[in-house]
Amino acid sequence: MTIAGTRLHITGASGAGCSTLARGLAVRLASQCFDTDDFYWHPSDPPFSRKRPPEERLALMVEIFLPRSDWILAGSLLGWGEPLVPRFTHVVFLTLPPAQRLARLRRRERLRYGDAILPGGPQAGAHRAFMDYAMGYDSPDFTGRTRVKHELWLEELPCPVIRLDSSVAPDLLADRVIEALDQTVGAA
Repeated sequence: MTIAGTRLHITGASGAGCSTLARGLAVRLASQCFDTDDFYWHPSDPPFSRKRPPEERLALMVEIFLPRSDWILAGSLLGWGEPLVPRFTHVVFLTLPPAQRLARLRRRERLRYGDAILPGGPQAGAHRAFMDYAMGYDSPDFTGRTRVKHELWLEELPCPVIRLDSSVAPDLLADRVIEALDQTVGAA
């Protein structure tokens, strides 16, 4: 499989494995991966505390990677990234049962922040807010990013959508994406 000309967006709920899959695919396909968080948030300490305005996010993306012939973008751009949609050749939508997804997030956050997220720690409030946000994904009444909103967005995409359950090992998941890309590129 060649990735030449393939511009792949990998999305799903927080903790579904979008960034992990993007990094693995970038290595296997000799492409570059990018994460929406790197454009959405200003660099800060602690991280993820200062949002960039949407126009600034998009301008950075244009400057850094959008003009390339191929790339992999992980994360979500619901509500601000519509100008990018025509550039996608494929979208991968990852799903994972909520209990598994939240367990992954708890592990990741503990590795990232250590004791700072424990009650009374300097990151405890931000951690709780993030976990509440992540738990809201499966509730249709939640005001943030939800599965319902993602599904509606996916229905409107002009490119193929590859839907995968991300409960399998990352290498196997990458195999499945490459197989699906081969099928859609071969059918074109």
